Amino acid sequence: MTEVRSVGRVSPGGEKTANDEGHAPEGLFDPFTSTFLLAGPVRLHPRVQQAMATPSLNHRGEYFHEIVAEIKELLPLVFGRPGHQVVLTGSGTCGLEAMVSNLARREDRVVVVNNGHFGDRLEKIVGRFAHAVPVRGPWGRPVDSEAVAAALETPGVVALAAVYNETSVGFTNPVAPLAERARRRGVPLWLDAISALPGLPPPPDEWGVEAMVVGSQKGLAAPPGLALVHLSTKARERLVPQTFSTDLVEHLKSLEKNDTPFTPAVPLFLALREALLLLKEEGPDRRRRRTHDVAKATRAAVRAMGLELYPPVEHASDTVTAIRYPAGVDDASFRGALRTRHNVIVSGGQGQARGQIFRLGHMGIASFMDLLVGVAAVERELYRAGRIPELGAGVREFLTHVP
Repeated sequence: MTEVRSVGRVSPGGEKTANDEGHAPEGLFDPFTSTFLLAGPVRLHPRVQQAMATPSLNHRGEYFHEIVAEIKELLPLVFGRPGHQVVLTGSGTCGLEAMVSNLARREDRVVVVNNGHFGDRLEKIVGRFAHAVPVRGPWGRPVDSEAVAAALETPGVVALAAVYNETSVGFTNPVAPLAERARRRGVPLWLDAISALPGLPPPPDEWGVEAMVVGSQKGLAAPPGLALVHLSTKARERLVPQTFSTDLVEHLKSLEKNDTPFTPAVPLFLALREALLLLKEEGPDRRRRRTHDVAKATRAAVRAMGLELYPPVEHASDTVTAIRYPAGVDDASFRGALRTRHNVIVSGGQGQARGQIFRLGHMGIASFMDLLVGVAAVERELYRAGRIPELGAGVREFLTHVP
């Protein structure tokens, strides 16, 4: 007789990851019970997971059209404003490509703020469809607003593009002074808000945002694979698509009929609808407040353990905390120990920060208790490595911030 094995209990390497009682053996990662603290994707609510178990649907049928209509109605909760908003089947990077390729012409120039891994990616995307005019600065530090003002004087500049929240280094860009420079020049703002909304405050009207992109797998706590794109009325009026599948004119036209121009990732749309309903039930303001409070407690625990944030604390992100390693701590070994000894999953650094930092995500539906487990595991492993003198300081400080 063929042996029947439980689905999902085998690791990528082939070994079984849970015993007969469903518990992870010591030293093995179990995705069903892990404390999942990546900087995205994030932990999913059971309702969101269950939505993806819906049987196959006709994506041109009335039932799915009703799903799209509901998503369309709920999207302003994410962006903090009404507007022309679409959902693309593709990652956040796909959304950025759609934004740039539909708004920039080949001869245009776009000033790009580059002070992190995703600022660097944004510069590269802009360079595929127009001329990028980069204003570069140290990762995790604000760029010089005077340098931005000077770049905006370049002939042919049509927009200022920036990353609102750099998950790569746990840094929230101070966009307001940059937006003010662009406003004085009469230039609109394009925002990579992939990891910002709805965890951070939506950009106010005075920022002059013409377009922005949000990723499904970050603060919205939906699965990866969808990009949410917001356009102002002026932006919609001047769309000039340079691609086919990310032609926003066609997407907006289909959306008027609660449809999509091409086959969508139906299970992800169902999950997105559920994640949006959860956001509505909690309320965007309450989610932002909770995200901020958990971030504040996490930063307090980091200080209590004698660790250092990567960015200046005044610009530390509320959606992810980036922490510098103490001298002598190996990134792969440390995060591996968190995974195998504690079943805690955290992010490492990216690009030039690789090996220098680890990151604790606290966006989406992340709770105080999730981060308490993460802080305790981090403290335990640093103690085992002899990098902190005693146990308890981080956990105690974190607990003082729990409501």
